[in-house]
Amino acid sequence: MTLCRVALASALVLICIDGATAKEAGADARRVHEETLVLDTHLDTPANFRRPGWNIADNHQHEGDLSQVDLPRMKMGGLDGGFWVIYTAQGARDEAGKRSARDHGLERLVSIHEMLAAHASELELARTAEDAERIAASGKRVSFISMENAAPLASDPSLLTAYHRLGLRMLGITHVRNNDFGDSSTDPAGAEWKGLSPAGRALVEAANDLGIVLDASHASDAVFDQVLELSRAPIVLSHTSADALYDHPRNIDDARLRRLAAKGGVIHVNAYGGYLIDIPKIPEREAAMEALGKKYGAEGQLSVEQARGYLAERREIEALYPVKQATFDDYMAHLLHILKVAGVDHVGIGADWDGGGGVMGMEDVSALPRITEALLAAGYTQQDVRKIWSGNLLRVIREAQAIAKD
Repeated sequence: MTLCRVALASALVLICIDGATAKEAGADARRVHEETLVLDTHLDTPANFRRPGWNIADNHQHEGDLSQVDLPRMKMGGLDGGFWVIYTAQGARDEAGKRSARDHGLERLVSIHEMLAAHASELELARTAEDAERIAASGKRVSFISMENAAPLASDPSLLTAYHRLGLRMLGITHVRNNDFGDSSTDPAGAEWKGLSPAGRALVEAANDLGIVLDASHASDAVFDQVLELSRAPIVLSHTSADALYDHPRNIDDARLRRLAAKGGVIHVNAYGGYLIDIPKIPEREAAMEALGKKYGAEGQLSVEQARGYLAERREIEALYPVKQATFDDYMAHLLHILKVAGVDHVGIGADWDGGGGVMGMEDVSALPRITEALLAAGYTQQDVRKIWSGNLLRVIREAQAIAKD
């Protein structure tokens, strides 16, 4: 009995010690996180800027993955800013479709500037790496602008100059379908251009001339290879995960990761569950979700009140047809693998917030300190963490702008 009591007491002591150690580690991780310039390269939040009643100054945590980024949660999660995305879905490529894409891109650019003007005391447009450091030091949130899918430029590629003057500093070539500039990694029709089109090659050169960082996320392997070869500056993958852990066309293989690193580029790791693990589709669930979408319309047009009804019905469908969900551990597995392959100087974070990103245990940006804690626990230093969260990204921005034509 005495031995049992001693053993039990020892176990309790160990538990107490382990608990205290964990608490200290968590506090240290939070300190490191707060001392770090934390940037994410892919914030699809501008999709919410036109939603009736939606305001970035409000906490929209109750909306789940319908809204994952706002000022209150940026502050809770220590997110100092990142790239607000001008996303345009790939539509028809006839003249009418190109004009529609052109207008949509410009409208989204305007919505970003309107948001920044309305909250000038909290957020500020960044055009350079030095801007980012200055803005963060002032206590404001850093606001870069990027474009996902170059479709808004198809009718007139020279519009890239106007976008640049209005703040664009990162350009993604494609999205989920092929476009006038190159092939997507996920177009069911397969390759159209066998990489970049002639217009795509010209676009790469124009981006280099302006000092705009080129982004090969969503692009086919051939586009990645050609952009990497043609670009005079390092390129990025703004939100991409590891093919070695889940073989998906949207992910990147280890050999290309090493080539990206050799050219000075950076991969920012995606938290989109469907690219982290295999999530089988349930036909009944897909049909129910499609019917729900038709009933309510596009998520980006739902008012705050309409969103409540939409989310309630969506949760009923999810409960009726449950599917496996990616977890924080799944995300960290991809991040740690990519760090091992590419090296700490060539990895960042681009979780695809408000564009499908987020996993169980990291549902919105308020949970970002968990990444820092996990990195420190894995043996990475505070200097490594600073590189991953922003240092590598800012280096690429500097290098892209250094080769720009005057």
